[in-house]
Amino acid sequence: MKRPSPETAFTLIELLVVVGIIALLMVLVAPAFTSIKSGTDVTSAAYTIKGVLDTARTYAKANNTYTWVGFFEEDVSQSSTIPATTGPGRVVMSIVASRDGTMLYTIPLGGSFILDASPNQTALIQVSKLVKIDNLHLKTFSAPTSTPPPLDTFDTRPAPTPTAQVGDTTPATPYLSFHYPVGNPSPQYTFTKVIQFSPHGEGVVDNSNYLASGASLTPISEIGVEPTHGAAVPTSTPANVVAIQFTGLGGDVRIYRR
Repeated sequence: MKRPSPETAFTLIELLVVVGIIALLMVLVAPAFTSIKSGTDVTSAAYTIKGVLDTARTYAKANNTYTWVGFFEEDVSQSSTIPATTGPGRVVMSIVASRDGTMLYTIPLGGSFILDASPNQTALIQVSKLVKIDNLHLKTFSAPTSTPPPLDTFDTRPAPTPTAQVGDTTPATPYLSFHYPVGNPSPQYTFTKVIQFSPHGEGVVDNSNYLASGASLTPISEIGVEPTHGAAVPTSTPANVVAIQFTGLGGDVRIYRR
């Protein structure tokens, strides 16, 4: 009579070894997944900003009017306050347009001009809802470090005009500003980083160079962004940064990602 063969099974030690190997692999792989998620988020944010610029430009051309896009960076660690608390981690954008199609001001401007201040409290209309992007920081990048071609990478992108960059530094003597809600004496947001689109689709970052007498359109303007962890801004420039550029003539928008 043949004896039945003993049943095979894992011992407790073998199970513990397998569990230990799985835990080690998870520790090693987790940073890679974190980096991929962060890279995806900043790319999505860049396309959201591109969409805001495209909306403003299209509205200006379709309605034969002027539009303005405002950028504000809010402390993401704070609840939404009135007025908003400035700080890193949340980029807020607003689009407004001239109700009667005029520019509301006359060049040259000798000083600051609030688009929705008296007597223009009703001269602007809100084109769309506020757009808010968390875990994002406006960043002013230095000029490209490599010589093109190609022109489709961050490091070989066209060099933006230094006075036409929207980032964490103050633009060259900005003159224009507006509020949200528009014309409100106690606004939640005051936008001082402003991009203007004309009825012809021309785009320009508000600065004293453009608003001076006889000024010409800036060829290339740029909005720079980098990811954050909440309100914590990276101490050094991370690998996954994005530059959103648009041309003065035509206002065509293009994204350059590292």
